[in-house]
Amino acid sequence: MDRYLARELLPTFLFGVGAFASIGVTIDSMFELIRKIVESGLPISIAVQVFTLTMPEFIVLAFPMSTLLATLMTYSRLSSDSELVALRGCGVSVYRMVLTAVMLSLVVTGMTFVFNEHLAPASKYRATQILNAALKSETPTIVKRQNIFYPEYQKVKKKDGSGNRKILTRLFYADEFDGKEMKGLTIIDRSTEGLSQIVVSESGEWNPSQNVWNFHNGTIYLVAPDRSYRNILRFEHQQIKLPRTALDLAQKSRDYGEMNISQALEQLEVERLGGDEQKIRKLQVRIQQKISLPFVCVVFGLVGAAMGTVPQRTGKGTSFGISVIVIFSYYLLWFITGALGEAGIFSPLVAAWMCNFLGFGVGFLLLRRVAQK
Repeated sequence: MDRYLARELLPTFLFGVGAFASIGVTIDSMFELIRKIVESGLPISIAVQVFTLTMPEFIVLAFPMSTLLATLMTYSRLSSDSELVALRGCGVSVYRMVLTAVMLSLVVTGMTFVFNEHLAPASKYRATQILNAALKSETPTIVKRQNIFYPEYQKVKKKDGSGNRKILTRLFYADEFDGKEMKGLTIIDRSTEGLSQIVVSESGEWNPSQNVWNFHNGTIYLVAPDRSYRNILRFEHQQIKLPRTALDLAQKSRDYGEMNISQALEQLEVERLGGDEQKIRKLQVRIQQKISLPFVCVVFGLVGAAMGTVPQRTGKGTSFGISVIVIFSYYLLWFITGALGEAGIFSPLVAAWMCNFLGFGVGFLLLRRVAQK
């Protein structure tokens, strides 16, 4: 029975992966690449290479949708042909029939995790590098940025002891960063109690051997607690021990979709030093979503099999339509809960996993109703 169900599920699953991935990459990438070929003179060979590298991202999204399509269409056909009735007459429970789909969904979950963690982020980042290099908008090895602004906060207790408040301890600004050197630097440092300093420098770079900043041609203003200047120091070369967080932010060249979980966790540590709560929450939600996304395959496998085992006579067109409705509803709710998590209404864990738990609940209720008939 397991081999028979697997043979029935596999072709529909592969068809779904090809169909959904092709539709996604065509809508998202192909039209944009054609526009760049026509307007910017992008070579066709580069466009084909970029198109190929963007495929893994959409294959990851196609895995859960194909799982739902395969289980719903397969079990609906078996139900329409009374094969499930025959299996129940032989003493096979509904739970045992659906177990095959759930086990195959777990295999697809592992495949989704491997693609989403190792293949999709690297290929998307490589596609971005190739496209930028071809359009000469940015070299792939040097990141040029302007107006780098990095505030660093810390929480201190209020004088009345009623709670904590967030204060600015350090503000780092640079006019531009050419990949090696910061230029036009202004740094306000209030991290030392009772003493503040303002550093204005023509240029500066990070010294990795000594973990300090090397500043050139500038002035340091020391400010007393009463806001008066305590001392003014002009320098041609000065080493100052400050965090390299601003450099990490300036060198960041990957967006959220181009990072795997370990890279996102490293970026989270950088964002925590900055103290920007909104960016921290957004990254926390994205990390949890990266972990929860592969398990959508199990949810869709259970829901699709449970819906398919309901006694009915539906064709492939109806099953496909139901799959599209379920997929649209699920991902709409997934995006809404993610946005609520980024807004701080839900915790990142709840925002990323709520849809999965709701899907499991719906699947088990449907399965239970069929088993009781």
